[in-house]
Amino acid sequence: LALKAAQVVKIDRPGSQPEIDLKRYAKVEKIPGGDLSMCRVLDGVMLNKDVTNGRMRRFIRNPRIVLLDCTLEYKKGESETSVEVTKEADWAALLRQEEEEVQKICDHILAVKPDLVITEKGVSDLAQHFLMKQNVSVVRRVKKTDNNRIARICGATIATRAEELTEAHVGTGCGTFKVQKVGDEWYTFLVDCKEPKACSVVLRGGSKDVLNEIERNLQDAFCVA
Repeated sequence: LALKAAQVVKIDRPGSQPEIDLKRYAKVEKIPGGDLSMCRVLDGVMLNKDVTNGRMRRFIRNPRIVLLDCTLEYKKGESETSVEVTKEADWAALLRQEEEEVQKICDHILAVKPDLVITEKGVSDLAQHFLMKQNVSVVRRVKKTDNNRIARICGATIATRAEELTEAHVGTGCGTFKVQKVGDEWYTFLVDCKEPKACSVVLRGGSKDVLNEIERNLQDAFCVA
């Protein structure tokens, strides 16, 4: 497993030593249940995440992926902001302003025609609604380290604002996006990648103690690989 993971993440450098960063680009996922024979190295990344809405697509072939490090929500005022609403019309205007702001953010995203949007921050119900209407699946609150791995497997560039998105930010190197239930949890798989350069090592075992022991042995093997 360690050797296969090393081969996946290896980047050849002409005239110098190849770069093999297992600590950053090979993530170990421990799932109780099953047995040792079910341990494997994925040609891509696995996350303990589900899509934000059950009506979104959970299976997409050759997805166009957009990665974000920004929130898809209406920007609230700094710290505590008081707004005095005296008439119903004022309240309606506030709601309309929020809707227009979120619609603008979503329009910037939809302009690059993604199938899947993954962000490190939150996604409002309104943003989910606008994106889902265009058949876009959304995964939120992923760790920065996971987002970096996803960028590496699919060739995407992480954007810090929706307004800056261009075709160059879109990742197209992932063959399959799917969300499956494994045991009691939902997991997102981004696999069948052309040139992954990052991977997830999936460990299965009857108990947490067994899994921890397997992981310790694997980490030792990583040092040798």
